[in-house]
Amino acid sequence: MRNLGRRFHRVGRIDRAMTAAVARLPNSALDSGLLRLTRSADFGGLWLAIAAGLGIRAGEQRRAAVRGVVSLGGAALIVNAGLKPIVARRRPAADLLPARRRSDPRPTSSSFPSGHSAAAAAFATGAALESPRTALFLVPLAAVVSYSRVHTGVHWGSDVLAGAIVGSAVAVATRHGAPSRAAAAPRDRPSGAPALTGGDGLLVLDTPAAGGPPAAPGPDLAALLPEATLVQTGLGDDPAEQLERAYRTCPRPPSALGVAGGDGTVAAAATVALRHGLPLAVFPTGTLNHFARDLGVRESADTAAAVGTGDAVQVDIARIRFDDESGPRTRYVLNTAGVGTYPEVVRLREKWESRWGRWPAFAAALAVALRRARPLTVRVDGVPRRVWVLFFGNGSYHPRRAVPAFRDRLDAGLLDIRWLRADGPWSRVRIASALGLAALARTPLYGEFRRDELTVQLPTREPLAADGELIGTATRIRVAVAGRLTVYRFDDGSAG
Repeated sequence: MRNLGRRFHRVGRIDRAMTAAVARLPNSALDSGLLRLTRSADFGGLWLAIAAGLGIRAGEQRRAAVRGVVSLGGAALIVNAGLKPIVARRRPAADLLPARRRSDPRPTSSSFPSGHSAAAAAFATGAALESPRTALFLVPLAAVVSYSRVHTGVHWGSDVLAGAIVGSAVAVATRHGAPSRAAAAPRDRPSGAPALTGGDGLLVLDTPAAGGPPAAPGPDLAALLPEATLVQTGLGDDPAEQLERAYRTCPRPPSALGVAGGDGTVAAAATVALRHGLPLAVFPTGTLNHFARDLGVRESADTAAAVGTGDAVQVDIARIRFDDESGPRTRYVLNTAGVGTYPEVVRLREKWESRWGRWPAFAAALAVALRRARPLTVRVDGVPRRVWVLFFGNGSYHPRRAVPAFRDRLDAGLLDIRWLRADGPWSRVRIASALGLAALARTPLYGEFRRDELTVQLPTREPLAADGELIGTATRIRVAVAGRLTVYRFDDGSAG
């Protein structure tokens, strides 16, 4: 105890010395600027305003805003409801600093730790996890806000340091339940593709109706690729059939195919590209752009630039063969497929999205599907299992032993197989609790493995979904890595 007391006494001496050094700084216009800045951060106002600005644009910036706000809220709860009531510490005396620098009115809560510093560090760190580019202005701003608490005389230096540590730790901890996409730098195999200046030789299927308004608004494709041949399709048209017809009727054979739309449309175009051995250019303009995000393509302008330079990578594509009611069928899959609860979520979302919009419909569909879920008996490579859902992923998803969120490479040559068991006592309640607490890794009801092919047998005909769409029904399913597809994307030098 005596050694601990000495350490606290040493920290106190350092704090007083730091405050005295700040007090000796000459008066300047910086004083009033720091006062305004520190007040703007009261109750997280500054960070919420920045989050609102970032959230205007979908994709990386919106994810940064969401993670930043969640981190800020967690840090505020820990600091204000946890640490401050436990660690009662007086704030610096008002007369230690010149009157023109003092924040007025002075806070009356405990000085340790600094809530402003915790909020600043939490928001900046959380946002940077999703969008490293935001760190260029958020981290310096967070540092200035933190320093302003000492400059205006409402905190000791150690309060600020402790708050920053707490805030940063909370932001990093959010990756446990919701891994950040910025953590996954695509590492796919580089591949050669023709450089098509202005899109000359590129046939693009443009599906503006797919998914509603574009998720990542950008320049018009005609402006980005003035020499490309654009074929537009409407709601209800089969994108694979339309692209195939356009390919066969082109005045000259195209050198590459392109597609503007969401995951389902991209999967359809990939089927045609694979059939003709052509590279594919993906322009992410749908509501669901998981493949483009995992590929590392954020905007249409990025793809257009890669088309012009011929930069491309090779990615895996999976194939599902199943016995639909109409006969044997084959479907290529870029992201995920599954039986059980997954097709029911897709069915309800498709039913409701025209009235409510895609994301509200998805949230409602997930809640209803979980409540209605019934156990499903399957044989996976001959092994019987009783499950709520059986998931097939094209490639290895992260995180392991958790809800699959993203892939850091698309050329691993493996399928990611996951399931939730329905044969344990109170399995539905236990799984719902594990999902809510981000603790799937701790429940024995979760299973996963990886291999290059898989056969599934079902006792009755069950719905099958792939890439966010219902594709049919089946009693026998075979999933395998079908081959590799060349896709335009800048090579970032991290292939391996």
